[in-house]
Amino acid sequence: MKGRLCLLLCICLLLCGCGPAPENAGHPLLVLRYADNQPEDYPTTKAAQHFAQLVEERTQGKICIRLYCNGELGNENQVLEQVQFGGIDMARVSVGTFAESYSEIEVLLLPFLYDDAEHMWRVLDGPVGDEFLIGARRADVVGLSWFDAGARSFYTREPICGLDDLRGLTIRVQESAFMSRMVELLGARPVQLPYNDVYSALQTAKIDGAENNWPSYAATGHFQAAPYYLQDGHSRLPEMQIMSTVALDKIAEIDEDYVAIVRECARECALYERELWREQEAAAEKLVRDYGCAVTTVSGGQLEEFRQAVQPMYDEYPQEMQELIRQIQDS
Repeated sequence: MKGRLCLLLCICLLLCGCGPAPENAGHPLLVLRYADNQPEDYPTTKAAQHFAQLVEERTQGKICIRLYCNGELGNENQVLEQVQFGGIDMARVSVGTFAESYSEIEVLLLPFLYDDAEHMWRVLDGPVGDEFLIGARRADVVGLSWFDAGARSFYTREPICGLDDLRGLTIRVQESAFMSRMVELLGARPVQLPYNDVYSALQTAKIDGAENNWPSYAATGHFQAAPYYLQDGHSRLPEMQIMSTVALDKIAEIDEDYVAIVRECARECALYERELWREQEAAAEKLVRDYGCAVTTVSGGQLEEFRQAVQPMYDEYPQEMQELIRQIQDS
């Protein structure tokens, strides 16, 4: 009997010494799904993973973000729709895709809007960029931060050296009426295709070319099917990290302070993404050139021809938007 009493006393002392178990006991209170259509080693997906790590650390493991890349949860349009309805919690989407739901932001898509990357970041890191993040609520999502997606240029199956060579070509564009309009003004025929279908369309000559940035051109292998790159830098399309309003409410239910933490982590990972982007952009360009692709850089008078061709896109805006455009150009 004494032995049993001693054993029970020891167990009680051990339990009291341990204290109460943590609220989540090693399990997150909230698991959020994050979608990206790029491969695992792409700057945006690496940054998203960094975002997930930051959030997990700063919420003491109470919020877990699981990343689904390679378009596993659908193409950008499908993902955006799911974020709007709360089926997917977070995503990285191109402004080109987002503009279909948030028309005001399409001004950022205007071709040749910025002088260079530094010019674009002065705009997006300032009041204009903040207003667009806040305005994302008009599309029923929460704007978190801006990702870099570089400058976009054309690449084709056959040699191309200037504006005249674009005329009559069939060019793939994002599923965006705005981007289609730009290609039409440049004299080509736009074809809206999902990103994952572009390579086969190039191989089978369903399209003559496409337009994208250096890392995408390299990572997808498009440079093998379309080895002629016309570096005109017609668009610098930033990308936005977004979150569903449903996810926002769930985070706030756990702890209101976690909403600010998630926003802070989103901005930090965006700066990290920009570093990764610069590195991968340089590596991608080197890979493409080493492969033997023909790269033609548009500059000077040729560049002005491109600008004049797309001027109607600027002229179509009402006066109040013209003022915003001038503000962006003067930044």
